[in-house]
Amino acid sequence: MDDLSPLPPAILTVAPNGARKSKQDHPMLPITPSELADEADACVQEGAAMIHLHVRNDQGGHSLDVTKYREAIAAIRDKVGDDIVIQATTEAVGIYTPEQQMDMVLELQPDAASLAIKELVPEGQEAGAKAFFNEMKTLKVMPQFILYSPEDVKRFEMLIAEGIIPFKNPFLILVLGRYTSNQQSHPRDVLPFLSALKLERIWAVCAFGPLEHAAASTALAMGGHVRVGFENNIFLKSGERAGRNADLVRQLREVADAIGRPIATAEDIRKTFTD
Repeated sequence: MDDLSPLPPAILTVAPNGARKSKQDHPMLPITPSELADEADACVQEGAAMIHLHVRNDQGGHSLDVTKYREAIAAIRDKVGDDIVIQATTEAVGIYTPEQQMDMVLELQPDAASLAIKELVPEGQEAGAKAFFNEMKTLKVMPQFILYSPEDVKRFEMLIAEGIIPFKNPFLILVLGRYTSNQQSHPRDVLPFLSALKLERIWAVCAFGPLEHAAASTALAMGGHVRVGFENNIFLKSGERAGRNADLVRQLREVADAIGRPIATAEDIRKTFTD
């Protein structure tokens, strides 16, 4: 894309809960299927086209249980229909093996799944990952590859070059601040990632800490996409605590409006990443 090309519609994704936070962190953190559906609906109204979904076990802990996922997905579909792409996380959180993460995706067959290269493709296990990615492609499960560092970017590009990752148009998410002191990010943190990426890649950012909005705004201005939500940050750009996830989405929609970027719909996402 040359410098005079219009910026593509901005994909706004919400990550409403994550694996670790509880209602002690924020009383509006959605955990149950009905709470997740209500939050999805509120976020769609503010421009979100994708939800990054975590589910919990009966004790409130992180889970990759397929039944729990199906219950949450059904509640969201009942509330908003096809107006949002539902992305299941495969995050291990020190609990799940790569094989368990992959098995969940293949059994659930969600719209989309987020996949951490660092977790799913450890050195020496490329063959198993290749088979998994090819099966995902056959099942038409849209991947989003999670990259935590410029080193992750370089390994991702190597896996593409070697044919381990078969997707022609992969969607990447660059995680800012995950391994910094106190998990605090800064907008400039995106620059080393972009230096390592091929120019044609479609990328988004998520950012830990109170500068989430500034980092996400920077990404929008640079042609990237964004993921915001209580998983990474519960504060508005003013420093006040957000009332709910939808408030964080609204802030980014206003930025996109201000710089002249249209907002992507769920259908736009499905068309863009049909492989």
